[in-house]
Amino acid sequence: MAVTAKMVKELREKTGAGMMDCKKALTETNGDMEKAVDFLREKGIAKAAKKADRIAAEGTTFILSEGNDAVILEVNAETDFVAKNENFQVLVKEIAQHILANKPESVEATLEQKMGNGSSVAEFINSAIAKIGEKISLRRFSLRTKTDNDSFGEYLHMGGRIGVLTVLEGSTDAAAAKDVAMHAAALNPKYVSRDQVSAEEVEREREVLTQQALNEGKPEKIVAKMVEGRLGKYFEDVCILDQTFVKNPDQKVRQFVESKGAKLTDFVRYEVGEGLEKREENFAEEVMNQVKK
Repeated sequence: MAVTAKMVKELREKTGAGMMDCKKALTETNGDMEKAVDFLREKGIAKAAKKADRIAAEGTTFILSEGNDAVILEVNAETDFVAKNENFQVLVKEIAQHILANKPESVEATLEQKMGNGSSVAEFINSAIAKIGEKISLRRFSLRTKTDNDSFGEYLHMGGRIGVLTVLEGSTDAAAAKDVAMHAAALNPKYVSRDQVSAEEVEREREVLTQQALNEGKPEKIVAKMVEGRLGKYFEDVCILDQTFVKNPDQKVRQFVESKGAKLTDFVRYEVGEGLEKREENFAEEVMNQVKK
């Protein structure tokens, strides 16, 4: 498979490796992006790929809770300027209120539902687009429920650039639940605990770490033990309960939650635009085009 400049650019954005290293990795793996990432990691050239590093699209996250129900959502706009617009913020809140009241199963189902004024959610958004002058889209949402004995942790970072919703079971301490949400915003874990990590993901990580250790020249007889140690560090990176609590470095998040007599059952973390490509703009070219008119 021919390796294109676009492929090299994408791999570089994912891994932070040099252009020539990325080209070699793609050549060696016949253009397979995931295998190329692993190739670079095995050589010690790149860290684990974090797609969140490619955050691009603008907009906001928002959280709304009423009683034992809560919703977290992301609504995108084209520019940060519009994301801070008061009309846009009102739009986001009204969509959140609709989702919380009607509990649709998907974004597609949401867009088809009727709002209080008789128009569909899609029509409501299109009306806002006409007024605001930018494309606006409901990208995703998650609904969560709890009991009277549990608590929601709600945290919006930088006015909604990152939103985290946590559910603490067995405690009504909303402040503690919010502390856990703030931690998740800062450290970006993927899972609650190790048992949520698939066997396939663990095995893939073990293979990468094994090859990495062998490439470092470590004796084969100690590689297996080293890999298990490094796997422990991997779990600390991706599982929130294994992470060192940001508000108290002497505690793990698990210990903090247990000290409140609670159990962290779930969390949702949205970061605006994660995984989306941002349109590339050449402002110099744009200005020249205006001058020529």
